[in-house]
Amino acid sequence: MESNAIAADMLQFVTFNLAGQKYAIDILKVQEINNLRDITPIPNSPSYMEGAINLRGKVIPVLNLRRRLHLQNQELTNLSKIIIIDIKGLILGMIVDSVSDVLRIPADVVEHAPPVASSSIRSELIRGIAKLTDMLVIILDIDELLDSNEISSVGAKL
Repeated sequence: MESNAIAADMLQFVTFNLAGQKYAIDILKVQEINNLRDITPIPNSPSYMEGAINLRGKVIPVLNLRRRLHLQNQELTNLSKIIIIDIKGLILGMIVDSVSDVLRIPADVVEHAPPVASSSIRSELIRGIAKLTDMLVIILDIDELLDSNEISSVGAKL
C-alpha cells in the first residue's frame, strides 16, 4: 500500500531542450516523438505554425515551439524532433531542438514559477519549475500552448 502512495507522488515528464534550456511536458500528453521530416507550409497560418506533416495518412499541424515561446529562431538540425501531442483533442506536432529523456521526479521538487521567470511566455503556460540537483526544468502546461481560438483556427486550416 505504501508503494502506491510513493508512486502517486512521482510525476513523469518527457524532457526536451529549447534554446539551451530544459523543458518538460506531462508524458500522458505525448503520443509519439518523430525525427524531423518534410513539413508543408500552410498559407495564412500564424507565424509560429511551421506547416503540416503526413503522419501515417493523417495531416498533422506542426508548430515551431521556439517561435511560439518568442525565443530566438535557430536553424533546425538533425537533433531537432517533432513531439506529437494532444491539446484539448487537437493532435499536433511541436518542433523542439532535441528530446532528452523521460524524467520521473517527486512532486515536492516542483515549485510554482515566479512571475519574472515567464516574461516571454504566458504565465499560464508554465505549470512549475522542477528543482533538480544539477538543473532547473521548466514544466509546461501543454493545454495552455494554444487558446481556444487558436485551436479552432489551426483545426480549420486542415
